[in-house]
Amino acid sequence: MSTKSNFSAQSGDMGLSFCGNGTNAYSVGKGVLDNGCFVDAINLVPHVFLLFITFPILFIGWGSQSSKVQIHHNTWLHFPGHNLRWILTFTLLFVHVCEIAEGIVSNTQMESNHLHLFMPALMGFIAATTSVVYYHNIETANFPKLLLALFIYWILAFITKMIKLWKFAEASLGVQELRFCITALLVVLYGLLMAVEINVIRVRKYVFFANPQRVKPPEDLQDLGVRFLQPFVNLLSKATYWWMNPLIIGAHKRPIELKKIGKLPIAMRALTNYLRLKDSYEEQRQNTEDPEKSPSIWKSMYRAFGGPILLSSTFRYMADLLGFAGPLCISGIVEHLDNSTEINRTKTGNMPLGVYFMSSTELLQNTSVLAVLLFLALVLQRTFLQASYYVTIETGINLRGALLAMIYNKMLRLSTSNMSMGEMTLGQINNLVAIETNQLMWFLFLCPNLWAMPVQIIMGVILLYYLLGKSALIGAGVILLLAPVQYLIATKLADTQKSTLDYSTDRLKKTTEILKGIKLLKLYAWENIFCDRVEETRGKELTSLKTFALYTSMSIFLNAAIPIAAVLATFVTHAYIEEVRLSPAKAFASLALFHILVTPLFLLSTVVRFAVKALVSVQKLSEFLQSDEIGDDSWRNGDMSMSLEVGKKYKYQGDTTAFNRKGRYRMDNYEQPMRRQLRPTETEDVAVQVNDGFFTWGSNLSTLSDINIQIPTGQLTMIVGQVGCGKSSLLLAMLGEMQTISGKVFWSKLPDCEILFDGNISGHDTELSHEERSKNRYSVAYATQKSWLLNATVEENITFGSPFNKQRYKAVIDACSLQPDIDLLPFGDQTEIGERGINLSGGQRQRICVARALYQNTNIVFLDDPFSALDIHLSDHLMQEGILKFLQDDKRTVVLVTHKLQYLIHADWIIAMKDGSVLREGTLKDIQTHDVELYEHWKTLMNRHDQELEKEPELESQTTLERKTLRRAFYSREAKNQIDDEDEEEEVEEDEDDNMSTTTSRRSKIPWKMCCSYLSSGGFLMVFLMVSSKLAKHSVMVAIDYWLADWTSSNSQSQSLADSFVNATNYTKNFNATQIAEVTHNCCFLFEIFYFVVILKWSSLLFLQHHSYVPVFIILCGAGIALCLITSLTVEFLGVAAATNLHHNLLNKIIHAPIRFFDVTPLGQILNRFSADTNIIDQHIPPTLESLTRSTLLCLSAIGVIAFVTPAFLVALVPLAVAFYFIQKYFRVASKDLQDLDDSTQLPLLCHFSETAEGLTTIRAFRHEARFKQRMLELTDTNNTAYLFLSAANRWLEVRTDYLGAVIVLTAAVAAIWTSSESGRVGLGLTYALTVTNYLNWVVRNLADLEVQMAAVKKVNSFLSTESENYEGSMDVSQVPEDWPQHGEIEIHDLCVRYDSLLKPVLKHVNAHINPGQKVGICGRTGSGKSSLSLAFFNMVDVFEGKIVIDGIDICKLPLQTLRSRLSIILQDPVLFSGSIRLNLDPECTCNDDRLWEALEIAQLKNMVKALPGGLDAVVTEGGENFSVGQRQLFCLARAFVRKSSILIMDEATASIDMATENILQKVVMTAFADRTVVTIAHLVSSILEAEQVLVFSSGTLVECDSASNLLAQEDSLFSILVRTHK
Repeated sequence: MSTKSNFSAQSGDMGLSFCGNGTNAYSVGKGVLDNGCFVDAINLVPHVFLLFITFPILFIGWGSQSSKVQIHHNTWLHFPGHNLRWILTFTLLFVHVCEIAEGIVSNTQMESNHLHLFMPALMGFIAATTSVVYYHNIETANFPKLLLALFIYWILAFITKMIKLWKFAEASLGVQELRFCITALLVVLYGLLMAVEINVIRVRKYVFFANPQRVKPPEDLQDLGVRFLQPFVNLLSKATYWWMNPLIIGAHKRPIELKKIGKLPIAMRALTNYLRLKDSYEEQRQNTEDPEKSPSIWKSMYRAFGGPILLSSTFRYMADLLGFAGPLCISGIVEHLDNSTEINRTKTGNMPLGVYFMSSTELLQNTSVLAVLLFLALVLQRTFLQASYYVTIETGINLRGALLAMIYNKMLRLSTSNMSMGEMTLGQINNLVAIETNQLMWFLFLCPNLWAMPVQIIMGVILLYYLLGKSALIGAGVILLLAPVQYLIATKLADTQKSTLDYSTDRLKKTTEILKGIKLLKLYAWENIFCDRVEETRGKELTSLKTFALYTSMSIFLNAAIPIAAVLATFVTHAYIEEVRLSPAKAFASLALFHILVTPLFLLSTVVRFAVKALVSVQKLSEFLQSDEIGDDSWRNGDMSMSLEVGKKYKYQGDTTAFNRKGRYRMDNYEQPMRRQLRPTETEDVAVQVNDGFFTWGSNLSTLSDINIQIPTGQLTMIVGQVGCGKSSLLLAMLGEMQTISGKVFWSKLPDCEILFDGNISGHDTELSHEERSKNRYSVAYATQKSWLLNATVEENITFGSPFNKQRYKAVIDACSLQPDIDLLPFGDQTEIGERGINLSGGQRQRICVARALYQNTNIVFLDDPFSALDIHLSDHLMQEGILKFLQDDKRTVVLVTHKLQYLIHADWIIAMKDGSVLREGTLKDIQTHDVELYEHWKTLMNRHDQELEKEPELESQTTLERKTLRRAFYSREAKNQIDDEDEEEEVEEDEDDNMSTTTSRRSKIPWKMCCSYLSSGGFLMVFLMVSSKLAKHSVMVAIDYWLADWTSSNSQSQSLADSFVNATNYTKNFNATQIAEVTHNCCFLFEIFYFVVILKWSSLLFLQHHSYVPVFIILCGAGIALCLITSLTVEFLGVAAATNLHHNLLNKIIHAPIRFFDVTPLGQILNRFSADTNIIDQHIPPTLESLTRSTLLCLSAIGVIAFVTPAFLVALVPLAVAFYFIQKYFRVASKDLQDLDDSTQLPLLCHFSETAEGLTTIRAFRHEARFKQRMLELTDTNNTAYLFLSAANRWLEVRTDYLGAVIVLTAAVAAIWTSSESGRVGLGLTYALTVTNYLNWVVRNLADLEVQMAAVKKVNSFLSTESENYEGSMDVSQVPEDWPQHGEIEIHDLCVRYDSLLKPVLKHVNAHINPGQKVGICGRTGSGKSSLSLAFFNMVDVFEGKIVIDGIDICKLPLQTLRSRLSIILQDPVLFSGSIRLNLDPECTCNDDRLWEALEIAQLKNMVKALPGGLDAVVTEGGENFSVGQRQLFCLARAFVRKSSILIMDEATASIDMATENILQKVVMTAFADRTVVTIAHLVSSILEAEQVLVFSSGTLVECDSASNLLAQEDSLFSILVRTHK
């Protein structure tokens, strides 16, 4: 008894509070454990024990450790049952919260305070939180021994709770009492946690066992390059993306780079996912009975990625169900707000265990409890929703990686005939990569919606029916009826977008042409004519854009109007049919439900559209995967037995070779059959042999028939014949690229004794290991006819994956005479070339391809017409140095296809072809003796070549020209770069002066200036309309809700509100999203709300009958719907107006810019403004702007309403606003960086695909498939990493803004309950608070998007500040005679010319006089200022001193249009535009047909043009590609003749044409232009030897001026030196 009395004595002292002060509180007469208070006290023990043990360990151990050392993720581990433990702990915390709530509410029913009702629960909550923090620290440090403390805690807690439960059962309490249920739940949870702990001991054996298990973290975490930690962090961090904090906050200090985001975890890499998808695809192929049936991609996708999709759908269902908790909780709060004051205090006598027990319904009638529940439901719902999004996005990205790898592998095996016969064009492959895989990825993102939405809709309708009866069905019916309309609009949108795309492609094509030929257009004063052509196409595009804008605004309108219409229909019918008056709680809950219903219905149309697109994409994909592959070569090379013999044969020659070869296959022919079979040694002198070969390109007709040839080993074989006789096809047939109808191709293997020369090239490669040598055995170095380059540096293009060897590399460069070209490139051989790099000319590209073939260390080299794009000097050099010396010295087998018969004398073996079969085969001597006729034919052809050779030296070689163009391109670009560099340096210096914070602020600033300039280009009226209609619309929305609240409150005296309606109204998830918040209007906006509220409050006194509420309600709803339409239209058409103006101004500015602008601005940069940037301005900014203004105004109106209902809320608003500010500030910067990374990593991936498709034959001949696959996987992973981080950053933001929203709801609810205002108003405030959670993250996302999109406006604006040429001139057009210049007399007085005021003069003090009708030649070395003079005649350059007078008029005073339209010029590069021949000769349409035919006759083109379909209206393709270069130059001559000008200037016009065309040109100039003044700028002095006057320039000054004969007579004149050196 003594213990008992002690206990009661102690309790007596502290009992006042802990056990309450009732008389029986401390009686222990019935036994200690029968006192409820004592049992609760025992329950405190385990919690206190845990806190005592863990706090010192946490603070001392980890506190000191983490301060010294950042725990890096390479120590992370998950103990067994990791996720289960987290889930159980979270559940435990939730139950503890319920226990605390139950305790506090029960306590209010007691006469005095009983702390023991909630105190142990509170301690339990703290202990549970501590347990999980403690566990997390142990796990990251991998120190399991400390888990023992937790194990003891779970056991103690389990025992104490069991005692409590047992006592409850004894007092015959059951499930109907809430406290009994909670205690039972806790017992279960503690039991489960104990089991988890035992399991850890069982697996890790860290205690009670002799040898504890050593465990390493997962492989990914040991690799510090892996930075994407989502799969490895704990559940809490997974749910809140806590691990992203350092990255997102760090982005503020310095931009995120590729290094920073590291590599992907192994499970997410493209290779892993590709293998998963391929296995399930192949499995289907093996399991089907019908071999014809193709495996279903859908099934493969489901098998490979079904798991995560199911998980995501589960999360989605949970989120959707929790979504219904919101409306129900709020209706509970509204209903019980009035009843909460009556508390019935019961006598303690009839309470078991001396305390009050309540039922669960009683607890749920407590408004504060409901507020907390609402908060928890919101937090959970949002967490599940974001988790669902994340899982689908990750799966979508994995799927895309797998599909890309699948497409790429298939592409590498596509049969060549497929590519060349056009069954599978490059465009189709690019579409598969860029469009179809993305469609499938998007479908996966949205697919959980497909099955989650119907459930959501059904649940919503059932609840509505339960609340409102039949009238609810009418509202639901309205929504369902309008849903198909939405789908219809969505499909229409897609179609319009397609047609817009076609127009913009057309517009871009025309713009590109203008920019490429801008010099010609300016010289002929045609820029406005061609500008109008672009404007015309743009007009069509804008019409299409307007349709697009109309449909978009309809879609936005429907999303806003449907809920209003549904609410209107429901409540009006309810007012008239139902007997029961509508209570605020019900009205309000049903409004919230309508809100929930609208979202899925809106999204459904989008999801269905994506599903349809996905079906089409899968169809295309499976067709592609089923298309023909290149053949397996086993059947082509005789029996399989042969390869077995070979295998045996080599086995005895030393196992290493066999082993190495096998290793090589395993490594390189990653799922690829061994193509070229070995053949027994009887053919060792023959490298390749074809027997009875019939080959085809896909049709059954054979392209090559009856081929029997041998290619001798180590010799030079030449294949000759006319164009189109099948020479290239023969090479491809040997490489196995053609389809074999019959016959065999054999490749021999060199005997081991000869193997050495392969590595012994020019004596410096001997150190190659044996393995390396066998590696190149089956590779053939192959240079195609159409050169194929990679987007890489020159060096990478030549080495092509082989190890770099300096001596060898230099030898190859010299053999292909590439050094002079490399010296011209800005970074030498480290310059990027290819699609994205610098454009080289045909000859330069071809030589790089030949160099690649020479550099490769292979036995066999195939060269397909390497001389086609080279001039004679280069061809000879390449033949002598490259083929005869470099390759033959190495004893490599060379097969050369050529048209240059003069090289036949060097051939060891000749194969002559005709019409797809072999005409003759043998040495030149054999052919000379056996086929005299053929030999004679060759001889005559050879003589012709020799004559050309003699002529050639007069011509400046084509190569020199190519180099010249290259030099020009860089000269102009360097000047620009210097200016840019200076700017950058200045910027850098400024940055260094700044401290960190200002750089930060600069990166996080919103580009208001750009927004203003965008809006102003839309027009003041549209902006005013948009702003005012938006404000009016939101005011009406608030009014509708307020009116409804009043109406329902007048029914039941407890006033209540129903408005979830703004929610409902505008919950549109706009996928594209972002623009300007009209913050300036917030004040007047809030004022409007108050104004409405006051008016309505007053008017509500007038209407007391409920029917009189209806008309006003209908009017307000009607106004709301009308305003929705107006706002959606104004925003979209504001966008169209802005797009129209910006493009129009940009085009005009650029077309009229001085020629210097085009020299220093890369073409790609200008085109980007017209393509990508214009597209953003046209299509992306308007929806973003709409979404941003809508979500901002919604948030503001919600906060305004809450503040009006419960002013106390404003106090809590301050810290929330601060938190929100920081979240959005950090997110916007990081999001922008990640978006840039995503964009910049996508381009190389797409380029790699198109590059591979173009170079398939080369890659396969070289056997480099494995290397290219590896590269593709790397590029895919890099892009996927950026995309994953971007989507994780979006989740990071959304989780945070959602939690903020939940806090807003909680504070609004608590404030409302404590200030106990009218229940209707409280409902109004809470409903608005609910909308905030939906829209906060859209505000930030839209802001971030808008910021990125405004960059496009900024770039366009930067070009709008370009200076235009001065078109006016000081003379009026009327003062210039009609026929000026009638004589063609030119006087040059003291002329000084420069390209730009910043640059040095290019012509200095030139004086000359040219008589009417005189033929003048101008010459000088490269860069001496010849061409600058020709530009000066047209006033295209800055004439800053002196003047040029033509027929008495100073040309600088003339309007440019007049001056340029009266002179003619023929440029060095012939420029033709796509269209008709007529358009190219006379775009102004001023001449009749006879004049045009006459011009064509003079240019010797009449007969050719007559033969074309359509004559003068015959089609000219882009750049005039359907005519030869010579013909194009003659067209330019005809063009100059059509313009009957008395002055013609020829600027190096004969540079790029052959001898025959040049002769025609010279003849025409002498006859047709006999009476005109002709100024010829010559690159070849020989072309101006007949000139009446010659001007010789040297570095910008005129040094000689006399007739050609006089100058030649002076031995030391510069002219005669130039003539002698052929310059």
